[in-house]
Amino acid sequence: MKLKVKAKLDKNFAPLALAVREMRKATEKEGQDLVIGVERNKGYLTTYRTRVFKDGTGHDDENFDFVERMAKALLWVVGGYKIIIAGSKTVGERIKEAYTYGGLRDFDVHFMERVYERPFEVEVRPLKDAPKDNEAASPVGRHLDGCRIGFDAGGSDRKVSAVIDGESVYSEEVVWFPKTNSDPNYHYQGILEAMKTAASHMPRVDAIGVSSAGVYIDNRIMVASLFLKVSDEDFDKHVKNMYLDVAKELGENIPIEVANDGDVTALAGAMDLNDNSVLGVAMGTSEAGGYVDPQGNITGWLNELAFVPVDEFKGAMVDEWSGDYGCGVKYFSQDGVIKLAPAAGIELDEKLSPAEKLKVVQGLMKQGDERAAAIYDTIGVYFGYAIAFYSEFYDIKHVLIMGRVTSGEGGVILLARAQEVLNKEFPELAKKIQLHIPDESSRRVGQSVAAASLPEIK
Repeated sequence: MKLKVKAKLDKNFAPLALAVREMRKATEKEGQDLVIGVERNKGYLTTYRTRVFKDGTGHDDENFDFVERMAKALLWVVGGYKIIIAGSKTVGERIKEAYTYGGLRDFDVHFMERVYERPFEVEVRPLKDAPKDNEAASPVGRHLDGCRIGFDAGGSDRKVSAVIDGESVYSEEVVWFPKTNSDPNYHYQGILEAMKTAASHMPRVDAIGVSSAGVYIDNRIMVASLFLKVSDEDFDKHVKNMYLDVAKELGENIPIEVANDGDVTALAGAMDLNDNSVLGVAMGTSEAGGYVDPQGNITGWLNELAFVPVDEFKGAMVDEWSGDYGCGVKYFSQDGVIKLAPAAGIELDEKLSPAEKLKVVQGLMKQGDERAAAIYDTIGVYFGYAIAFYSEFYDIKHVLIMGRVTSGEGGVILLARAQEVLNKEFPELAKKIQLHIPDESSRRVGQSVAAASLPEIK
């Protein structure tokens, strides 16, 4: 695999974007079509069509390695409880074996079963019965009429705004500690207090919009790091319907819409840019994503980019949580910076927390240290190739990058290098996609107004 732009500190980096290109080229004359489908709540289904070598031609392992990465990527982009493989029984049966308890993708199976409250399955079909797309098309957000509450639940502070006809008339930020609290009443009272404060600055409450890290299905909390210490029993009993319960306390039949904070960030960016097809990527403790489609809709997809693979090198760093290699969390987060430090010749004190280690590298960057610059340079190369890979699943015109990792001069280097990758390796994408770093102040205000705009007032 030849890269036109090399990753300075990672000579083994093998971008999946190039693996896709190479597979297409290698199977042009003698390949067979294959369709991957992922089904989620309400029968929504998303497909990805590709081509692999014909079964039984000595490429079965190659086919499996490739399809396994693509199926995993699609699963974490859109989310679902069923993978459908149409076009190769040989590959399909091996994917089925991987997605079992104790199998290669055991973590993925358990995670998706918790989110969708259904047993996970893999179905193998002939190509003639390939699944077809069935997407959610209802627009969410950009509703600015009436008196609205916008709530943004962060891990270290919670933000709330009172918004009247699109203008924020009151905003506050309150420090809280949701990730270290095991009593769900702590979270409930904090959320309720914030909403009541915002409500007190308006004549009435017509709608409530919530932006929060985690996975939400039909406004119910399925998985969220804010409730890390809450027991499974308390989660099911007191947390799942928490936002719906809070809305009821503020009044009967107030429409509420809860969305992943990555999606709301992308929506805020789309509103600011006055355009659609926006992918937002936050590089902080982990990698978070959000997307606004060409019609201006939030899709209901998971957008869990932390678990989407970007590197096909099997010796790449393994994520401790999912047990998988080459996934976004180890490339576009503080872990990505820490991972590259030894290769850059920077020794970090092991006693420091990951956030403190990032600060050390950022401090060196401020001093103009070339070793620190090489880290951001490498992450920029990773990101340029990752954008091309994400383009396999998303229709992108704008990419917004944010989060602690992108602050300061490091973010500027990162963005410039990503742009170089697009220019040299993917000129067709470079013509279409613009990269942005939104400024912090507009993002903060924009996030709460975007959250408030989520529900439609009937």
